Amino acid sequence: MVALLAAFQFLTIFPPIIRRVFTPQELGRSVGWYPTVGLALGGTLCGLESSLRLFLPPQVTAVLALAAWLVLTRALHFDGFLDTCDGLFGGFTPERRLEIMRDSRVGALGVAGGILLALAKYVFIFSLTDRLAGFLLAPVLGRWVIALAIYACPYGREKGLGRDIKDNTRWPQAALATGITLALAWLIGGWRGLIAWAAAGLLFVAGARYVLRLIPGLTGDIYGALCEVIETSVLVLFTVKWPLI
Repeated sequence: MVALLAAFQFLTIFPPIIRRVFTPQELGRSVGWYPTVGLALGGTLCGLESSLRLFLPPQVTAVLALAAWLVLTRALHFDGFLDTCDGLFGGFTPERRLEIMRDSRVGALGVAGGILLALAKYVFIFSLTDRLAGFLLAPVLGRWVIALAIYACPYGREKGLGRDIKDNTRWPQAALATGITLALAWLIGGWRGLIAWAAAGLLFVAGARYVLRLIPGLTGDIYGALCEVIETSVLVLFTVKWPLI
C-alpha cells in the first residue's frame, strides 16, 4: 500500500496520506502502480467532464477537462514534453541536448510544441466518440509507458530522482504495470482497448529508439513526453468511428 500511495503522491496532486519523503526503494516499487493512478485520474476527468456537459457547451467542457488534466498532474508530464522539444530538437550533440533539457527555461521549440499538444488534446477530447474509454485509457496507457521506459531503457543522467527510481525498479514492477494495463484495456475498451494497448506499446518502442539515437539514455523529461504522446494518440484512436469493432 505504501508503494501505491507513493505513486499517487508522486504523479498527482491528490491529497497526501503519508506525509513524509518516500525512499528510493518505495518510489521504485511504486512504478508498478502507475496505471492505477492513471485510472483514478481518468475517472476523475470523465466524471468532471460529464457533469459539466449537463449545463455547458461541449467546447467549454473540453477546455475545462484539459485544464483539470494539467492541474491534477501538476503539469508534470506537459513540462517534460516542453523540455524534450527544446532539448532534442534544439541541440546538436548529446551533451548539449541533455544540458538544454535540464534548463528550467522554455524556448521557442518548447512553446511551439506545447501549443500544438494542447490544441491537439482539446480537439480530440471534444471529438471523442467513446468518452468513457478515451478518458480512462489515455492516462492508463500513458503511465504504463512510463513504467516500461523506467524499467527497460537506460537512464541518461548519473544522478537525480529519476536515477534513483530507475535503479530501484525491477521486472515485477514492469510486469504488474503491464498486467493491470492489459486487463483495463480489455475491460474498458474491448477490442479497441487492446488495439490501443498494442499501439501504445509500438509507439513506445519507436519513440525510445528515436530518443536513444540522440542521447545516451532517457530522462524524467523524456518519460513525461512519452506519456503525453501516448495519451494524445489514445485520444485519437477513440475519436475514430470503428463500425466493425
